[in-house]
Amino acid sequence: MVRAGFRALLDSRSDIEVVGEAATGAEALEQVRALRPDVVVMDIRMPEMDGLEATRQIIGDRALGHTRVLVLTTFDLDEYVFGALRAGASGFLLKGGEPADLVQAIRIVADGESLLAPSVTRRLIQTYISQPQPPARSEPDAMAELTAREREVLSLVATGLNNAEIAHALQLSPLTAKTHVSRILMKLGARDRVQLVVIAYQSGIVEP
Repeated sequence: MVRAGFRALLDSRSDIEVVGEAATGAEALEQVRALRPDVVVMDIRMPEMDGLEATRQIIGDRALGHTRVLVLTTFDLDEYVFGALRAGASGFLLKGGEPADLVQAIRIVADGESLLAPSVTRRLIQTYISQPQPPARSEPDAMAELTAREREVLSLVATGLNNAEIAHALQLSPLTAKTHVSRILMKLGARDRVQLVVIAYQSGIVEP
């Protein structure tokens, strides 16, 4: 019922095409491998395989390198938010929001942005970096490749700013800000902005 409602909502948008849907985590993984969508809207609680495990397998599959995952859940709990981040999700959205929020979230994630408000970012990072098994740190020589301006942009990404806000803060054009972020992603080998946030905190560019 809920899934049908989401599909009807997304099908009504001219710039979004729903290519598949699944009732279980295992089915979702199978569908993604077959259809290779740009964005997967993933529920956390599903039978057979939960959404976090399905997300981990999608992100870990090199053949799905362009696919991004937006986690959708009813529960605003640290364990779920944290689990989604560790699994490699590019966004985290609660089901109780407005329909337009889901549409905008998909567009944001598809554009390579992360869906994390500054307050959520701080909570995630503080939890993330306290874990005994943190994610892989960026290599020192990769960090050394960043220019002074790119380090400045990275620090703003880590506070949760989007490209438009970074452009305003640094008095740049939105296109220039987006170019800086793209170059940082490439130089650090990061999948998306969520990973950039983690790298920024781990490297000491930003303090929690």
